[in-house]
Amino acid sequence: MLTDIEIKKAKPKDKAYKLSDAGGLYLEITPSGGKLWRIAYRFIGKQKTLYLSNYPAITLSEARTKLDELKRQLANNIDPSLLKQTTKTAQQVAAANSFEIIALEWHKSHMKGKSEGHTTKVLTRFTNDIFPWLGKRPITEIEAPEILKVLRRIEQRGANQLAHDAKTVIGQVFRYSIATGRAIRNPVPDLQGALSPVVVTHRAAITEPQQIGELWRAVDGYRGTFVTKCAFKLSFLVMLRPGELRKAEWNEINLKNAEWRIPAAKMKMRDEHIIPLSKQAIAIFEEIQPLTGGGKYVFPSVRSNARPMSENTITGALRRLGYTGEEMTAHGFRSMVSTRLNEAHLFHPDAIERQLAHGDHNKIRAAYNRAAYLPERAKMLQWWADYIDSLQMDNVIPFQGKAG
Repeated sequence: MLTDIEIKKAKPKDKAYKLSDAGGLYLEITPSGGKLWRIAYRFIGKQKTLYLSNYPAITLSEARTKLDELKRQLANNIDPSLLKQTTKTAQQVAAANSFEIIALEWHKSHMKGKSEGHTTKVLTRFTNDIFPWLGKRPITEIEAPEILKVLRRIEQRGANQLAHDAKTVIGQVFRYSIATGRAIRNPVPDLQGALSPVVVTHRAAITEPQQIGELWRAVDGYRGTFVTKCAFKLSFLVMLRPGELRKAEWNEINLKNAEWRIPAAKMKMRDEHIIPLSKQAIAIFEEIQPLTGGGKYVFPSVRSNARPMSENTITGALRRLGYTGEEMTAHGFRSMVSTRLNEAHLFHPDAIERQLAHGDHNKIRAAYNRAAYLPERAKMLQWWADYIDSLQMDNVIPFQGKAG
């Protein structure tokens, strides 16, 4: 019988040699000094050897426990070597079919043609809120209670909408795994009603003419960076989402044709979007062109010309002017313009919707609207820009700013 002292004192020789214990267990000492636990046994009359691990990763006591396990397997007519190989293969299959592996595969396939911003947002959602708890789990072993626990973590920090969004993408990964033959059931529908409902709150927007005029004058007197001021003013005139505005590139702008064409890949609805430019919008582009026209972005980041301005820039500018989140948001400019245009009853509602870049599930109708309403949209945005100017001119009292 071996002792720990013998094992520790064992020195390498020119050739490998054995230190036997009992029941077929022995320690092999290699010429390089390695100490390897092995068990010699017979199965159906055939001599076999099973490698356990090295010493001291497995101690003498632990190696003897492994020997006892091997004897029980042999007593049940199980080949320990075959069992070990089968277990290893099963683990490899489970790793290949882990939630994270399948989710990344789904993401790569599903996000083709999606905007860079949306693609990154979904991947970040996986990385921060889902993978740490579900990523390494075999997808076939994940059940509804385990998913709910992950979603509850998100809910408990007050991100209710994010919890619902995470539930949606988890369900999409399961549907993909079923379609590719790696799962047979999607447990996400079992969570119906388990999460707190999302309370829809509309983004705050100023829509009253007098207040619009006040805001325009406040922006006109903004004392932040010139790039921010130009983006701020353009927010009134183009009916774009903040993310679409801040990522404006000079190669999309055609001042001669008075058009801004945003590629489909950058739009939320995956459709090329055309913004007819009013005289006032052109003037803003012409004013900033000497400053940023040599780079890629119209409104570059203050830290690097290789990146667009931060998504919080306009919101921060609003707060510096004294406008709270309950009064006005960066998204609120779209609501401001659409509200006033709809109440004016001068333009076709479809023209307004198309300029907002809202999706149309009817592809033929969408293509028709893109062409048919473009002249009207050009007239509409020029009317709106002139209307903004009139609001500024009507109130001759100098703007004193807001408190805060």
